[in-house]
Amino acid sequence: MNRIKILPEEVASRIAAGEVIERPASVLRELIDNSIDAQASRIIVRYHQGGKAWMSVSDDGIGMTRDDLLLSVERHATSKIRSASDLFSINTLGFRGEALPSIAAVSRLEITSKPRGEVVGHRLSVQGGKMLSIEEVGAPEGTTVEVRDIFFNLPARRKFLSGPRAETARIIELFARVALAYPTIWFQLLEGGRERFNLPPTEDFRTRLAILMGRGVAENMIEWVAEGPEVKIAAWLCPSEFSRSRGDRILTYVNRRNIKDRLLTRAIMDGYGQRLMKGSFPQVVLFLEMAPEAVDVNVHPAKQEVRFSKPSQVYKEVLEAIDQALSGSTPSLGAPPEGLAPRSSSVSEPSPQSWTLDHFPSRPHGKYPSLYPAHVKPRDLFEPEVRVVGQLAKTYILCESPRGLMIVDQHAAHERVLYEALKAGLEGSGLQVQKLLIPQEVELTPKEGRVLESNLEFLRKLGLEVQHFGGQSFLIHSVPSLLGDADPRGLLEKVVATMEEGGARGGELMERVIEAMACHSAIRAGQELGSEEMAELVSCLNAQEIPTNCPHGRPTVKYIDYRELEKMFKRVA
Repeated sequence: MNRIKILPEEVASRIAAGEVIERPASVLRELIDNSIDAQASRIIVRYHQGGKAWMSVSDDGIGMTRDDLLLSVERHATSKIRSASDLFSINTLGFRGEALPSIAAVSRLEITSKPRGEVVGHRLSVQGGKMLSIEEVGAPEGTTVEVRDIFFNLPARRKFLSGPRAETARIIELFARVALAYPTIWFQLLEGGRERFNLPPTEDFRTRLAILMGRGVAENMIEWVAEGPEVKIAAWLCPSEFSRSRGDRILTYVNRRNIKDRLLTRAIMDGYGQRLMKGSFPQVVLFLEMAPEAVDVNVHPAKQEVRFSKPSQVYKEVLEAIDQALSGSTPSLGAPPEGLAPRSSSVSEPSPQSWTLDHFPSRPHGKYPSLYPAHVKPRDLFEPEVRVVGQLAKTYILCESPRGLMIVDQHAAHERVLYEALKAGLEGSGLQVQKLLIPQEVELTPKEGRVLESNLEFLRKLGLEVQHFGGQSFLIHSVPSLLGDADPRGLLEKVVATMEEGGARGGELMERVIEAMACHSAIRAGQELGSEEMAELVSCLNAQEIPTNCPHGRPTVKYIDYRELEKMFKRVA
């Protein structure tokens, strides 16, 4: 008796579906790709319970006839390629002919479509891969796909899905990544009856960037367009001070397809080079346009991996473009990818020179009454007879000591002082709060708003009293007294970004948030200090448990001893 047998079609379909459809966000990706390929100018996404219960995608694209509808749920039926040679010049997002059959195999699927110019449309119903009906219906031009009860016939697979909140976060992330690449398409996202995104078409890419990544990030991104032998590059790059502890804001696209590619990520990181601290990741949106035959997208059913015909050349061109952009060099200008033209006149963009120390304004002496907590009693310095002699580049405090030249990083030092003070206040009688005379309004992205709403009580313990003000706006009513001179909006955005990064709970999350608050509120590089302020900061630093490093591990103090100085000036051999 033969041991090898051909699997039934139903089993084979479910196995194939498992490669393409991983979760509700996978369904959404495939359906939006189809809508874009159908030349839609408007795409509306609706979902409930994280997409596990119900999801629909409607578009005003070219639509499908009755026969096309019947073929659309057959495996390997597609309008996008005709022969094997077409696989080497793919110009569409979809091409395999697997998406709709795979979705139909693991859900209750209903497709309603009417081609442009036709009088009536048709509705096709499929359940678990079996066609139930097809009928004539009245419908607007375009296509609507409804997916219900994903994995209803695969309970073991459904059990591994996350809860509605986690699945919703994945849907929002996926939606934002796709919408970012097509600013001329009108995108809407609705959860139940609540509108999460409404993105009208725009010719100004930075406008959409501001909605999806935050206004502060968008306004500070450096635009860069360059053209090399292999690729045309359009990049939007945040300066290193906007870096994050995760790489989730490194968004890369090849021919408008959002991908995750180690080669491109490495090129971006190497382009930033020493501008980033170890363990930090930049915020970058990178678009590459290249000949279809120069990139293979037929690598994985999920279509998020690609292979380049000349990977080393692509790596080199991306790295050089990133490095030149951040260095303020003159770009090798070419035309940006269509629809992604920079429109810097609508939102002011700081020049590359603005990232120098001179950009930070000096503050008058004596304006730091709350920087050094009263409970911190200055004690002996790191060694006796240390004397502050001045400030270098408005960033480093220079001290004369018996050992030699002591150099203190004023930001790192003050960050350590604030961190210990905040921690001591939380562990003691609580943090003193400073009420704002005029509440400060801050606008967040939908994802950040969800994180903030679920952590309002947590922030209140930290002295940040925040109130939802409608939509994606929030009002800040108070801040910790220790941080009274900090910008409330920037402080809240920094804290929310830290909480959004996830991976921490309870005490660990509290530690991370305190670190973020201290980092944001500390004296900046480029801020001028008086001699008394410098001496007081050095004294307070020495009173800390770990005076040698900031909470992130950066050194606060370095020495150049006299022996080394004498060698520099050839006083000794």
